[in-house]
Amino acid sequence: MRRDVLDLRAFYAAPLGRVAREMLGRKVAEAWGDANGLDVLGLGYATPFLDEARAKARRVVAAMPATQGVEVWPGGERNQAALVEETALPFPNAMFDRILAVHALEEADDPAAVLREIWRVMAPSGRLIVAVASRDGVWAGAESTPFGHGRPFSRSQLESLLREADLEPAGWTRALYAPPMAFTAGWAEGFEQVGARLWPRFAGLILMEAVKQTFAVKPRGTRARARVFAPVMPPVPAGAAPVRKAPGTVRTGILLEAVAAGPSLESPTQP
Repeated sequence: MRRDVLDLRAFYAAPLGRVAREMLGRKVAEAWGDANGLDVLGLGYATPFLDEARAKARRVVAAMPATQGVEVWPGGERNQAALVEETALPFPNAMFDRILAVHALEEADDPAAVLREIWRVMAPSGRLIVAVASRDGVWAGAESTPFGHGRPFSRSQLESLLREADLEPAGWTRALYAPPMAFTAGWAEGFEQVGARLWPRFAGLILMEAVKQTFAVKPRGTRARARVFAPVMPPVPAGAAPVRKAPGTVRTGILLEAVAAGPSLESPTQP
């Protein structure tokens, strides 16, 4: 069962949540750069990390799973959040250029199905960032945070899951080296710099970027029956005497079988 949207909002409003918001948001901004003119989707509970993209993107949508609940976002402005079924998103194929999935996989009933649906709504040149709790990190065991619920992932597990959905990993990084305790919030920046050098394996989060795999499929030829009429009597050679028809008779035809080929041609089989 997913964490309730009210619990998630309360966490990101607390000091420890603000640390997670800053560190994760920085990594997303470094990976994506300017989202000017792009269509952006946040899946799960990604609203704390979408404000920078919303300033320049053409469209930003926050899709929140039905089992989690939805909140109005952004506050005091026109709503851009929607309650969705995570394995049947209400969006057209290839709609989004950038997709950010946070709190989307760890508590999903079928993470592979969620990623396949992400593949469907992602543009051919689109890019996905998935943020999950790291199996080796201390945040995965901190039940006071949203990252301590559901299933954590290792790097290799996340790579395999992405490839299963025809998403090719293109890069990865880690974040959240500070212990998940409120009194460490003031030293989070120092933990981030030192931890990346001394104990990178024990980061709280794994962020992995992936691109969409598309395959060109060569269409196969198909056989179909077509009616072709040919005269029974052969054409008369030039200079030959015309053949007189008996009164009351008409010229008839016989039905031949031909092959109507599809995109690739196939020759009919000779008897």
